[in-house]
Amino acid sequence: MPAAGVPIRPRAWHDAHRPIVPLLPVPTHAMTDHRILPLPAPGPATVVRILAKRGRADVAGMLPMELRSSYLLDRIDAAAVDRYRAALGFAGDAVPLTWWYLPVQRAHMGTLLRDAFPFRLAGMIHAENTLTEHRAADRARPVRLDTVIRIAAPAPNGAVYCALETRCLQDGEPVVTCASRYLARRGARREGRLPAKDTAAIDAPQVAAWHLDAAAGRRYAAVSGDWNPIHLWGWSARLFGLPAPIIHGMQTVGRACAAIESVRGAHVTAIGCRFRAPLALGSDVVLHAGADGSFAACSGGRLAVEGNFAVAAGADQSARPR
Repeated sequence: MPAAGVPIRPRAWHDAHRPIVPLLPVPTHAMTDHRILPLPAPGPATVVRILAKRGRADVAGMLPMELRSSYLLDRIDAAAVDRYRAALGFAGDAVPLTWWYLPVQRAHMGTLLRDAFPFRLAGMIHAENTLTEHRAADRARPVRLDTVIRIAAPAPNGAVYCALETRCLQDGEPVVTCASRYLARRGARREGRLPAKDTAAIDAPQVAAWHLDAAAGRRYAAVSGDWNPIHLWGWSARLFGLPAPIIHGMQTVGRACAAIESVRGAHVTAIGCRFRAPLALGSDVVLHAGADGSFAACSGGRLAVEGNFAVAAGADQSARPR
């Protein structure tokens, strides 16, 4: 992992509220779209645009770079939230924190698809993600999503990373914020996801387990709108160089969030993660969560996702293993 990364470790949540994603240097090239546009629709049509977008051969003189955009979600669709809760295993009627990644991802894709973004989108690697809830949203009112994408200058080995930060606003105040980190261009040593790590050092109790059947990626695509072919079928994953389809990283985070809420009996208000290794469909996943607010999703003795979380103030912070 690059030296700029912040290690996941047990810590007080006032510290963990700071995004895992590191801030990048102030860019030399800044481009802002001052319009407030309707949030792009999810679905296969967006995937086609993503696959068709081509990168530029020489971007060194353009970096660092900053892109800004604003999108409007006209309301929170109650039926869509219900489908998400049912698919991921959330109880109750609150809007799950991880649901917010769905409109945020649409804002990200709308911004990344602009001509000003100089890289191919197919093949970009989602390395880290942090979601923080600041207050409950009014579901009947619009939400404005302000996004800034900061693209760092190339690392010495040629790798290029970008940080995406989105604020979901009502009345000008943040409801939820999301920070993501992507590898936009691999370096000479093929950087990206952190090296595979075994689970021997994990001492947090097991709190949940689930199986990823062959249709798990398609079910999540139906509720999230993310129809990336690498998550759907064996043949579509092989077209993009994978031996088998893998589950969406944020599906794993959503399942983890739902399980943590179940064992803690409280709403998760912040969750940050690093994606260590992909989870192939057909895998069995085991979730560990500790009293220190750490969690880890593992499969076959390997760590796939690790991170930190916080639950609503006043809730029981102790881990209750299953």
